[in-house]
Amino acid sequence: MILDEIAEKTRARIKEKEKTVPLGELKEKAEGLRQEDFRFGKALRREGISFICEVKKASPSKGLIAEDFPYVKIAEEYEAAGAAAISCLTEPYFFQGKEEYLSEIASAVRIPVLRKDFTVSPYMIYEAKLMGASAVLLICAILDDRELAGYLELSHTLGLSALVEAHTENEVRRALASGAEIIGVNNRNLKTFEVDISTAVRLRKLVPPDKVFVAESGIRTAEDIRILRESGVDAVLVGETLMRAPDKKKKLAELAGRAGYEKAAEEGSAGCKKTAGKDAEEREKAAEKGSAECGKAAEEGGDPA
Repeated sequence: MILDEIAEKTRARIKEKEKTVPLGELKEKAEGLRQEDFRFGKALRREGISFICEVKKASPSKGLIAEDFPYVKIAEEYEAAGAAAISCLTEPYFFQGKEEYLSEIASAVRIPVLRKDFTVSPYMIYEAKLMGASAVLLICAILDDRELAGYLELSHTLGLSALVEAHTENEVRRALASGAEIIGVNNRNLKTFEVDISTAVRLRKLVPPDKVFVAESGIRTAEDIRILRESGVDAVLVGETLMRAPDKKKKLAELAGRAGYEKAAEEGSAGCKKTAGKDAEEREKAAEKGSAECGKAAEEGGDPA
């Protein structure tokens, strides 16, 4: 199974890194840094559905996604478009990620950054802290209960949020039992790579409303967002859909339901300009028409990101 293969490769990768920089040395450096204030978790609790936008070059299921990969620029575009947080891949073999991507992105943007990797050791949590990440990913399918609870506690000790990822009812229950505050349901089965967004809809019912619920993978349209919003999802993690979009700001607005609002606003503004030479009454009517169109589009489009 691909997930087991990735986890095993990650364990071997960390063993090699420990030969150069021992765990004790890494721990000392990480604990010496200023403690984070759980920025990632706070960012996802804002009103409306929040977007975690992913910077990803490749994946095992899709291969190379972005040959041209100006990762810092992409992250800055996401921030300008209204993303609540950034997700950055650092897994090198299957996703072509790099730790440098995250470090540079974290230095360039003001919003929190999630280290998207297959955490199999405390070493990786200390690394994430030193890279400038605000959160780490803990995947239930590759961690036992002891590891899950221990890694979650370590993350919190360092002031880092943890996105605890599940795919089944049992994994959601394990995540809750570990004390997770942010639970992500991956619509992609990491063992088969099949995707079904109804997975998040179905499992949302198992998670108390005081926890942050994140839907991950397979989110492609504004209709998907509408379904998830109506199911009580707090945030979505979107990767490939945004990475393949030439205009990421426009695509995020489309997903968030803002595209209609922005179009109506532009039309209303244009209408006002065209009547600049007319009398005051006609200008007022044009402005009111633009405003009404904006209001209608906002009602149809839903919450902004």
